[in-house]
Amino acid sequence: MKKIINQLIKFGVVGGIAFLIDYIILYICTDFLGVYYLISSLISFSISTIFNYYASVNWVFDVDENKSNTRKFTLFIIFSVIGLGINQLIMWLGVDQLGIYYMIVKLGATAIVMIFNFVTRKMFLE
Repeated sequence: MKKIINQLIKFGVVGGIAFLIDYIILYICTDFLGVYYLISSLISFSISTIFNYYASVNWVFDVDENKSNTRKFTLFIIFSVIGLGINQLIMWLGVDQLGIYYMIVKLGATAIVMIFNFVTRKMFLE
């Protein structure tokens, strides 16, 4: 139980930093560079995912060293792409369908994708 709590704390720290990277890049791309919010979201999510991969593998999870790095990275990318799909769907529904400000929708999307990420990374990286 202590191991899971420790992982959740580390996952929260890494997730918090990844969220800041994602949120700030989303805002800069959309509001300062004029990029369409769904494209900005794709860019920001991708950059934060790269950070999240390295931090998760090296600090959060007890990665099974018997599994190949290629396999671990491939699984990480597959689940990240699924997470991106969830993120984009929530962003589109919230902004285009419900008319909610994109930065507010991003908060909810991040919370949902964070849960998905923890569960899948715990299952497939360890």
